[in-house]
This record gives sequence, structure tokens and C-alpha cells, in this order.
Amino acid sequence: MMSTIASFGIWNWFIAGGILLAIEVLAPGTFMLWFGLSALLVGVISLVVVWPWQAQFIAFAVFAIASIPIWRRVGRRVEAPVDQPFLNRRSEALVGQTFSLDKPIVNGSGTVRIGDTVWRVTGPDSPAGARVKITRADGALLFVEPAAEPVQA
Repeated sequence: MMSTIASFGIWNWFIAGGILLAIEVLAPGTFMLWFGLSALLVGVISLVVVWPWQAQFIAFAVFAIASIPIWRRVGRRVEAPVDQPFLNRRSEALVGQTFSLDKPIVNGSGTVRIGDTVWRVTGPDSPAGARVKITRADGALLFVEPAAEPVQA
């Protein structure tokens, strides 16, 4: 086995890198991408530096491990801004808005009608029709507090 590993040539790194990148194309997830790029990097270095196979494997491992924080840093910047940021987080879009209670909040639980949807709310006990402000959202549950009523002159 060791003689087989020792006989690996420079081109085997390019072949391994190509196979790993092909796996990434077939099963995307940006995981095999970094292994493939690490193998290609070791192959490129091997073109100019003559080094033992042990050093090549260590370099491959170091490059593969070093790619994790690099991807985390780069991956955050990849997300492009969208025109509808709350598309799949509808409840978060309601935070800060004020609505009238559909049903009273009793023992910390009530409902509010927003458009054609009835949302569960939790907060201090309040009568039906009271104005409440949404302070935060947890899934389909909205946390509310009494809204400041406008002063009438």
C-alpha cells in the first residue's frame, strides 16, 4: 500500500481534484469544492517543487482545513440583496407595526387579523379591539405590547 501511495505522481493530484470537483457538480453543497481546489493546489505546487508524498498529503490536509474559515468569511458576502427580503419570513416583516386585536389577549394569548390571516399573539392581557404593537416574532407567534394611543385634542 505504501509503495502505491509513494508512486503517486503529480498528475494524480489533478485527477483527484477533477474527480472531487465533478462530485461537487453532481451533489452541490460547496463541501467537495474545497477538497478539489486543495488537491489542485497541491498539484500546481508539485509542478514547481519536488517534495515527498508525505509532505504532499500534509499540504493537502492543511489546505482543506484552511479553506473552512475562508469559505465562512467569503460565504457571508455571497448572499446578494433581494427585492423581497421577508418573502419566507413573513412574521418578521410585521415587527414594529401596530394592529387592532381580533380577539382579546387572555392569560397571555390572543389573536390579531392581518389581511386575510389570523395570527396568534402573546402579551399582556388586553380587550378585543385594543391597539398593539408587534415587538418580535417567533415562527407564527407574534409578541405584542400595548401601542401608545394618539393624543386627541
